[in-house]
Amino acid sequence: MHFDLRALIQTFGYPLVWSIVFAESGLLVGFLLPGDSLLFVAGFLCSLPKTGLDIRVMAFGCFVFAVLGDSVGYYTGKRFGRKLFDKEDSKFFKKKHLMAAEEFFDRQGKTAIILARFMPFIRTFAPIVAGIAAMQYKTFMTYNVIGGFGWGIGLTLLGYFLGRSIPEEQVDQYLIPITLGIMFISLAPSIFHIIKAKQEGKN
Repeated sequence: MHFDLRALIQTFGYPLVWSIVFAESGLLVGFLLPGDSLLFVAGFLCSLPKTGLDIRVMAFGCFVFAVLGDSVGYYTGKRFGRKLFDKEDSKFFKKKHLMAAEEFFDRQGKTAIILARFMPFIRTFAPIVAGIAAMQYKTFMTYNVIGGFGWGIGLTLLGYFLGRSIPEEQVDQYLIPITLGIMFISLAPSIFHIIKAKQEGKN
């Protein structure tokens, strides 16, 4: 995945990254996409002069499209409501992710919109659940902007500054393990949430 992401970002640049950020934030198929590692690798590549990618443009675009994506997710939930829970599973839609997001939303309340940004699968469905729950849009947007800033700009800058701290000739040596580490860290909360839910279900 690392080499694929790097090659794709270098070939298609900003439009590819922003499109994936938007899809993962607001479309039902978004849970299939590599959001955290994508942002990190995009920021990392911005630190390499030869790519021609500007970190300011990249980070700002990721923030904007993350916020727009969540807004689309919110209106999807508001428009279709509980009907989404009757939707059959398919390759691009898993009801279990929607139910997990609803449970997470019930536990965390409004802050779920922020926290979910850093949880694969959950972040795609959290804004949908907010729409289903009829959260006031002004309130939703406040948390949406905060979460979008922390995720879209934060992870991108993390990749950028780590890239700046590594000699260019050693990039390939460090990028793979660092990216794998980011993927593991991003998946850890979701795994913990699933394990905890199963344990509580047995009690």
